[in-house]
Amino acid sequence: MKKIFLIVLISIFYIKSYSQAKTIHVFVALCDNQFQGIVPVPKKIGNGKDPVHNLYWGAGYGVKSFFKIKTKDWIFIKQLKTSNTYILDRILFKHATKEIYLLADAYDGEHIKSCTEDFLKASNTQNPLTINENSKELNFGGDADLLAYIGHDGLMDFNVNITYKEVKKIKRDVIVLACYSRDYFSPEIKNANANPILWTTHLMAPEAYTLKAAIDGWIRNETGKQIDERAAQTYNKYQKCGIKGARNLFTTGFKN
Repeated sequence: MKKIFLIVLISIFYIKSYSQAKTIHVFVALCDNQFQGIVPVPKKIGNGKDPVHNLYWGAGYGVKSFFKIKTKDWIFIKQLKTSNTYILDRILFKHATKEIYLLADAYDGEHIKSCTEDFLKASNTQNPLTINENSKELNFGGDADLLAYIGHDGLMDFNVNITYKEVKKIKRDVIVLACYSRDYFSPEIKNANANPILWTTHLMAPEAYTLKAAIDGWIRNETGKQIDERAAQTYNKYQKCGIKGARNLFTTGFKN
């Protein structure tokens, strides 16, 4: 009888572990000609207060459009409300075949600093966010399994002042798709005790196909170098920049 009881307990444990959903939280600083130190883009896609048409959100290769329309791997669940007035759009996706959920937040481009700080705090396991979906509690923010930042590298223009805490849990995996992100984000990501699986060494277009490629590798439990190569191949496919240049653009881990 004791043996049967033990088997039942073990079975319950494994079922619970298997059913635990993984989560990804993407922080998008909307492209903004007026409030960001960028080379201006066409006015229609460079308005940081218009997520519908924004380069990094509603345009063809923006996060919302790409994941909602141009890939079959992710299923759009719904748009969510948020009390954060800087977030102009919040959307939830579920992977088509796996128990993985992706939450993406579009921040007003004028408030890129807040977006950057929220991403860094979450990388340090701060500000956990729970969303209930279909009788499941999904953990985002500082409790997400993977965190990503998309947009202009605001750390070129401003400093952040964040009090980081010691991370006793597993370090959060992070992706930073912005120009020269390894150079500018390294001190903060180190202080956040996070694990950078992909970021950049030069100027780049932080569009959603690269994010999707990196996430594909992460889902497959690939190494940082494998994710790096996956991102380079995809970036070259869309940008036609040459595979050598694309490989030089992406990197993983901290600089030696």
